[in-house]
Amino acid sequence: MGEIAERELFEVLEPPIQRIPFVFNSPHSGRSYPQSFLDQSRLDAVSIRRSEDHYVDELFQNATFLGAPMLLAHFPRAFLDVNREPYELDPRMFDGPLPPHANISSMRVAGGLGTIPRLVAENMEIYRGRFPVADALARIETIYKPYHATLRKLIARTHVQFGLSVLIDCHSMPGNMHLPGSAQRPDFIIGDRYGTSAAGELSRAAVDLLQQLGYSVVRNKPYAGGFITEHYGRPTRGLHALQIEINRALYVDETTLMRKPGFGALVADLTTFVASLSRHVEDYGAYLPLAAE
Repeated sequence: MGEIAERELFEVLEPPIQRIPFVFNSPHSGRSYPQSFLDQSRLDAVSIRRSEDHYVDELFQNATFLGAPMLLAHFPRAFLDVNREPYELDPRMFDGPLPPHANISSMRVAGGLGTIPRLVAENMEIYRGRFPVADALARIETIYKPYHATLRKLIARTHVQFGLSVLIDCHSMPGNMHLPGSAQRPDFIIGDRYGTSAAGELSRAAVDLLQQLGYSVVRNKPYAGGFITEHYGRPTRGLHALQIEINRALYVDETTLMRKPGFGALVADLTTFVASLSRHVEDYGAYLPLAAE
Protein backbone atom coordinates (compact mmCIF):
# COMPACT_ATOMS: atom_id res chain seq x y z
CA MET A 1 0.00 0.00 0.00
CA GLY A 2 2.91 2.30 0.75
CA GLU A 3 2.36 5.77 -0.63
CA ILE A 4 -1.38 5.59 -1.04
CA ALA A 5 -1.83 4.61 2.60
CA GLU A 6 0.01 7.74 3.66
CA ARG A 7 -2.39 10.15 1.97
CA GLU A 8 -6.08 10.67 2.41
CA LEU A 9 -7.83 7.90 0.52
CA PHE A 10 -11.23 9.54 0.40
CA GLU A 11 -13.10 12.32 2.13
CA VAL A 12 -16.55 13.53 3.03
CA LEU A 13 -17.44 17.11 2.18
CA GLU A 14 -19.94 18.11 4.84
CA PRO A 15 -22.32 21.07 4.89
CA PRO A 16 -22.49 23.01 8.16
CA ILE A 17 -26.01 21.62 8.52
CA GLN A 18 -27.52 18.92 6.33
CA ARG A 19 -30.67 20.53 4.94
CA ILE A 20 -31.77 18.06 2.26
CA PRO A 21 -32.17 14.25 2.36
CA PHE A 22 -29.49 13.64 -0.26
CA VAL A 23 -26.09 11.96 -0.20
CA PHE A 24 -23.75 12.45 -3.16
CA ASN A 25 -21.09 9.90 -4.03
CA SER A 26 -18.24 10.23 -6.53
CA PRO A 27 -16.40 6.89 -6.45
CA HIS A 28 -14.54 7.10 -9.77
CA SER A 29 -13.16 10.65 -9.91
CA GLY A 30 -10.06 9.93 -7.82
CA ARG A 31 -6.86 11.13 -9.44
CA SER A 32 -4.10 10.47 -6.88
CA TYR A 33 -1.86 7.84 -8.47
CA PRO A 34 0.86 6.51 -6.17
CA GLN A 35 4.21 6.04 -7.87
CA SER A 36 4.38 2.42 -6.73
CA PHE A 37 1.17 1.71 -8.68
CA LEU A 38 2.44 3.52 -11.77
CA ASP A 39 5.63 1.47 -11.56
CA GLN A 40 3.54 -1.72 -11.73
CA SER A 41 1.69 -0.50 -14.79
CA ARG A 42 2.58 -0.78 -18.46
CA LEU A 43 0.55 2.37 -19.20
CA ASP A 44 1.76 5.95 -19.32
CA ALA A 45 0.49 8.57 -16.91
CA VAL A 46 -2.24 9.77 -19.30
CA SER A 47 -3.49 6.43 -20.60
CA ILE A 48 -3.97 5.02 -17.13
CA ARG A 49 -6.42 7.86 -16.42
CA ARG A 50 -8.90 6.81 -19.11
CA SER A 51 -11.04 4.98 -16.54
CA GLU A 52 -11.55 8.13 -14.47
CA ASP A 53 -14.84 9.92 -14.22
CA HIS A 54 -12.94 13.10 -14.88
CA TYR A 55 -13.72 15.95 -12.44
CA VAL A 56 -17.18 14.62 -11.58
CA ASP A 57 -16.55 15.59 -7.95
CA GLU A 58 -16.05 19.18 -9.12
CA LEU A 59 -19.18 19.12 -11.27
CA PHE A 60 -21.27 18.38 -8.18
CA GLN A 61 -19.23 20.50 -5.80
CA ASN A 62 -22.13 22.80 -4.99
CA ALA A 63 -24.21 19.96 -3.52
CA THR A 64 -22.52 20.69 -0.21
CA PHE A 65 -23.56 24.35 -0.36
CA LEU A 66 -27.13 23.18 -0.96
CA GLY A 67 -26.98 21.15 2.24
CA ALA A 68 -25.95 17.61 1.28
CA PRO A 69 -22.79 15.64 2.13
CA MET A 70 -20.59 14.27 -0.63
CA LEU A 71 -18.28 11.28 -0.39
CA LEU A 72 -15.48 11.34 -2.94
CA ALA A 73 -12.58 9.05 -3.69
CA HIS A 74 -9.00 10.22 -4.06
CA PHE A 75 -7.70 6.78 -5.03
CA PRO A 76 -8.14 6.03 -8.75
CA ARG A 77 -10.63 3.60 -10.19
CA ALA A 78 -7.81 1.82 -12.02
CA PHE A 79 -6.34 0.95 -8.60
CA LEU A 80 -9.58 -0.14 -6.93
CA ASP A 81 -13.20 0.00 -8.06
CA VAL A 82 -15.64 0.40 -5.17
CA ASN A 83 -18.60 0.15 -7.56
CA ARG A 84 -18.16 -3.62 -7.59
CA GLU A 85 -18.78 -6.44 -5.17
CA PRO A 86 -15.91 -6.52 -2.65
CA TYR A 87 -14.29 -9.63 -4.13
CA GLU A 88 -14.89 -9.63 -7.89
CA LEU A 89 -11.37 -10.77 -8.69
CA ASP A 90 -9.61 -12.33 -11.67
CA PRO A 91 -7.28 -15.12 -10.50
CA ARG A 92 -5.10 -14.68 -13.58
CA MET A 93 -3.91 -11.33 -12.22
CA PHE A 94 -2.38 -12.54 -8.98
CA ASP A 95 0.31 -14.72 -7.49
CA GLY A 96 -1.30 -16.90 -4.84
CA PRO A 97 -4.78 -18.34 -4.31
CA LEU A 98 -7.83 -16.16 -3.91
CA PRO A 99 -10.13 -16.69 -0.92
CA PRO A 100 -12.98 -19.14 -1.57
CA HIS A 101 -15.60 -16.38 -1.36
CA ALA A 102 -14.10 -14.49 -4.31
CA ASN A 103 -16.42 -14.07 -7.30
CA ILE A 104 -14.15 -15.07 -10.17
CA SER A 105 -16.83 -15.63 -12.82
CA SER A 106 -18.85 -12.42 -12.99
CA MET A 107 -19.30 -10.66 -16.31
CA ARG A 108 -17.33 -7.72 -14.95
CA VAL A 109 -14.37 -9.93 -14.07
CA ALA A 110 -14.55 -11.52 -17.53
CA GLY A 111 -14.48 -8.03 -19.03
CA GLY A 112 -11.40 -7.03 -17.04
CA LEU A 113 -13.36 -4.64 -14.85
CA GLY A 114 -13.49 -6.33 -11.46
CA THR A 115 -12.82 -4.88 -8.03
CA ILE A 116 -9.14 -4.79 -8.95
CA PRO A 117 -9.42 -3.88 -12.64
CA ARG A 118 -7.25 -5.58 -15.24
CA LEU A 119 -8.08 -3.05 -17.96
CA VAL A 120 -8.76 0.62 -18.38
CA ALA A 121 -11.05 1.91 -21.09
CA GLU A 122 -10.35 0.84 -24.66
CA ASN A 123 -9.14 -2.56 -23.40
CA MET A 124 -5.70 -1.43 -22.32
CA GLU A 125 -3.95 -3.79 -19.90
CA ILE A 126 -2.91 -2.06 -16.68
CA TYR A 127 -0.25 -4.34 -15.21
CA ARG A 128 3.08 -5.54 -16.48
CA GLY A 129 2.56 -8.92 -14.83
CA ARG A 130 1.04 -10.71 -11.87
CA PHE A 131 1.32 -9.27 -8.40
CA PRO A 132 0.79 -10.75 -4.90
CA VAL A 133 -2.79 -11.56 -4.02
CA ALA A 134 -2.07 -10.15 -0.56
CA ASP A 135 -1.70 -6.70 -2.15
CA ALA A 136 -5.14 -6.98 -3.75
CA LEU A 137 -6.75 -8.12 -0.50
CA ALA A 138 -5.05 -5.27 1.36
CA ARG A 139 -6.69 -2.75 -0.97
CA ILE A 140 -10.08 -4.27 -0.18
CA GLU A 141 -9.50 -4.26 3.58
CA THR A 142 -7.95 -0.80 3.88
CA ILE A 143 -9.84 1.14 1.19
CA TYR A 144 -12.94 -0.66 -0.12
CA LYS A 145 -14.42 -1.64 3.23
CA PRO A 146 -13.83 1.72 4.96
CA TYR A 147 -15.24 3.53 1.92
CA HIS A 148 -18.47 1.57 2.00
CA ALA A 149 -18.70 1.85 5.78
CA THR A 150 -18.55 5.63 5.40
CA LEU A 151 -21.19 5.61 2.67
CA ARG A 152 -23.51 3.44 4.76
CA LYS A 153 -23.18 5.83 7.72
CA LEU A 154 -24.04 8.85 5.57
CA ILE A 155 -27.12 7.13 4.15
CA ALA A 156 -28.26 5.86 7.55
CA ARG A 157 -27.78 9.27 9.17
CA THR A 158 -29.76 10.94 6.39
CA HIS A 159 -32.55 8.38 6.64
CA VAL A 160 -32.84 8.86 10.39
CA GLN A 161 -32.90 12.65 10.10
CA PHE A 162 -35.36 12.98 7.22
CA GLY A 163 -37.27 9.70 7.12
CA LEU A 164 -35.86 8.93 3.67
CA SER A 165 -32.59 9.26 1.81
CA VAL A 166 -31.66 9.79 -1.82
CA LEU A 167 -28.23 8.62 -2.92
CA ILE A 168 -26.95 10.24 -6.12
CA ASP A 169 -24.11 8.13 -7.49
CA CYS A 170 -22.16 10.42 -9.82
CA HIS A 171 -20.36 9.15 -12.92
CA SER A 172 -19.33 10.12 -16.43
CA MET A 173 -19.38 8.28 -19.74
CA PRO A 174 -17.22 8.52 -22.86
CA GLY A 175 -18.17 11.27 -25.24
CA ASN A 176 -18.50 8.83 -28.15
CA MET A 177 -20.99 6.60 -26.32
CA HIS A 178 -24.21 6.15 -28.24
CA LEU A 179 -27.39 4.22 -27.57
CA PRO A 180 -27.47 0.64 -28.88
CA GLY A 181 -28.86 0.55 -32.40
CA SER A 182 -29.00 4.34 -32.57
CA ALA A 183 -26.82 7.29 -33.43
CA GLN A 184 -28.12 9.19 -30.39
CA ARG A 185 -25.48 10.29 -27.90
CA PRO A 186 -27.31 11.39 -24.76
CA ASP A 187 -25.94 14.08 -22.50
CA PHE A 188 -27.14 12.27 -19.37
CA ILE A 189 -28.30 8.80 -18.41
CA ILE A 190 -30.32 8.31 -15.23
CA GLY A 191 -30.05 4.78 -13.86
CA ASP A 192 -32.37 3.24 -11.28
CA ARG A 193 -31.82 -0.47 -11.96
CA TYR A 194 -35.01 -0.53 -14.03
CA GLY A 195 -37.14 0.89 -11.24
CA THR A 196 -35.78 -1.26 -8.42
CA SER A 197 -33.32 1.16 -6.76
CA ALA A 198 -35.50 4.28 -6.59
CA ALA A 199 -39.12 5.34 -6.86
CA GLY A 200 -40.17 5.76 -10.46
CA GLU A 201 -41.50 9.24 -9.67
CA LEU A 202 -38.03 10.30 -8.52
CA SER A 203 -36.34 8.92 -11.63
CA ARG A 204 -38.83 10.61 -13.92
CA ALA A 205 -38.38 13.89 -12.09
CA ALA A 206 -34.60 13.69 -12.55
CA VAL A 207 -35.03 13.07 -16.28
CA ASP A 208 -37.59 15.86 -16.67
CA LEU A 209 -35.52 18.43 -14.78
CA LEU A 210 -32.44 17.80 -16.90
CA GLN A 211 -34.50 17.95 -20.08
CA GLN A 212 -35.92 21.29 -18.96
CA LEU A 213 -32.32 22.52 -18.77
CA GLY A 214 -31.93 21.63 -22.44
CA TYR A 215 -30.13 18.30 -22.22
CA SER A 216 -30.74 15.01 -23.99
CA VAL A 217 -31.56 12.44 -21.29
CA VAL A 218 -32.40 8.73 -21.28
CA ARG A 219 -33.12 6.28 -18.50
CA ASN A 220 -31.30 3.01 -17.83
CA LYS A 221 -29.88 2.48 -21.33
CA PRO A 222 -27.17 1.41 -21.57
CA TYR A 223 -26.22 2.21 -17.94
CA ALA A 224 -28.82 1.17 -15.39
CA GLY A 225 -26.57 1.50 -12.35
CA GLY A 226 -23.80 -0.55 -10.83
CA PHE A 227 -23.19 -2.28 -7.52
CA ILE A 228 -23.62 0.88 -5.45
CA THR A 229 -27.00 1.78 -6.94
CA GLU A 230 -28.24 -1.79 -6.67
CA HIS A 231 -26.84 -2.38 -3.18
CA TYR A 232 -28.05 0.81 -1.49
CA GLY A 233 -31.37 1.38 -3.24
CA ARG A 234 -34.30 0.03 -1.20
CA PRO A 235 -37.17 2.33 -2.21
CA THR A 236 -39.86 0.50 -0.24
CA ARG A 237 -37.85 1.40 2.88
CA GLY A 238 -37.34 5.01 1.82
CA LEU A 239 -33.79 4.39 0.60
CA HIS A 240 -33.51 5.63 -2.98
CA ALA A 241 -30.43 5.42 -5.19
CA LEU A 242 -29.99 7.00 -8.62
CA GLN A 243 -26.94 6.76 -10.85
CA ILE A 244 -26.24 9.75 -13.06
CA GLU A 245 -23.92 9.47 -16.05
CA ILE A 246 -22.66 12.67 -17.67
CA ASN A 247 -21.32 12.74 -21.21
CA ARG A 248 -17.68 13.85 -20.98
CA ALA A 249 -17.93 15.64 -24.33
CA LEU A 250 -19.91 18.32 -22.47
CA TYR A 251 -17.05 19.41 -20.26
CA VAL A 252 -13.64 17.78 -20.84
CA ASP A 253 -11.24 17.13 -23.72
CA GLU A 254 -10.72 13.39 -23.38
CA THR A 255 -7.33 13.54 -25.10
CA THR A 256 -5.71 16.29 -23.06
CA LEU A 257 -8.00 15.92 -19.99
CA MET A 258 -8.34 19.70 -19.93
CA ARG A 259 -11.63 21.19 -18.76
CA LYS A 260 -13.62 22.76 -21.61
CA PRO A 261 -14.82 26.38 -21.52
CA GLY A 262 -18.34 25.16 -20.76
CA PHE A 263 -17.27 23.50 -17.52
CA GLY A 264 -18.55 26.32 -15.30
CA ALA A 265 -21.89 26.45 -17.10
CA LEU A 266 -22.38 22.73 -16.52
CA VAL A 267 -21.58 23.15 -12.82
CA ALA A 268 -24.24 25.88 -12.67
CA ASP A 269 -26.80 23.68 -14.44
CA LEU A 270 -26.10 20.77 -12.12
CA THR A 271 -26.51 23.07 -9.13
CA THR A 272 -29.91 24.09 -10.49
CA PHE A 273 -30.76 20.43 -11.09
CA VAL A 274 -29.86 19.39 -7.54
CA ALA A 275 -31.80 22.30 -6.03
CA SER A 276 -34.86 21.50 -8.15
CA LEU A 277 -34.73 17.78 -7.41
CA SER A 278 -34.42 18.47 -3.70
CA ARG A 279 -37.51 20.70 -3.86
CA HIS A 280 -39.34 17.90 -5.66
CA VAL A 281 -38.43 15.46 -2.90
CA GLU A 282 -39.49 18.00 -0.28
CA ASP A 283 -42.89 18.32 -1.97
CA TYR A 284 -43.47 14.64 -2.73
CA GLY A 285 -41.10 12.76 -0.44
CA ALA A 286 -43.86 11.31 1.71
CA TYR A 287 -45.12 9.39 -1.33
CA LEU A 288 -41.81 8.16 -2.72
CA PRO A 289 -41.39 5.00 -0.59
CA LEU A 290 -44.62 3.64 -2.08
CA ALA A 291 -43.86 4.57 -5.65
CA ALA A 292 -41.23 2.00 -6.64
CA GLU A 293 -41.88 0.31 -9.97
